[in-house]
Amino acid sequence: MNGTVNKVMLIGHTGDEVKMHYFEGGGCIGRFPLATNDSYTNRTTGERITNTEWHNVVVRNKAAEICEKYLKKGDKIYIEGRIKTRKWKDDQGNDRYSTEIQCTEFTFLTPKTENASSQRQGVATTQPQQSTENQIQNTSQTDESVANNEDDLPF
Repeated sequence: MNGTVNKVMLIGHTGDEVKMHYFEGGGCIGRFPLATNDSYTNRTTGERITNTEWHNVVVRNKAAEICEKYLKKGDKIYIEGRIKTRKWKDDQGNDRYSTEIQCTEFTFLTPKTENASSQRQGVATTQPQQSTENQIQNTSQTDESVANNEDDLPF
């Protein structure tokens, strides 16, 4: 082991629909913003303060298509991946940077209606060696248990 780790785990709400980009070779990527909140109480005023952090999430290939099909704005999702910073030049030739979360695994956390819940709640990975059947696995939680245990972490 080289002594470094680049791993991100986030639970948040999507800020927009998944935007897809398709390539000539048949590959694709999906991008969407993810909001996470941090809340605390100000000791002097007693006021509840909430800060929202926005993350740019990138999902690839089959996992991107799954996200595009099932994720809607405001849905709650667990994301696992790594941080990647890209460097690019703007119209004036200035160096610009974008920090993204390259998603390797995700789990839908928003409960849906009975007929859609078994399809929407699942786990998908972007590992290329896994088959499509292994990319979505039904969770054992029902809509009621998810709604009653919203503070429970998915791991």
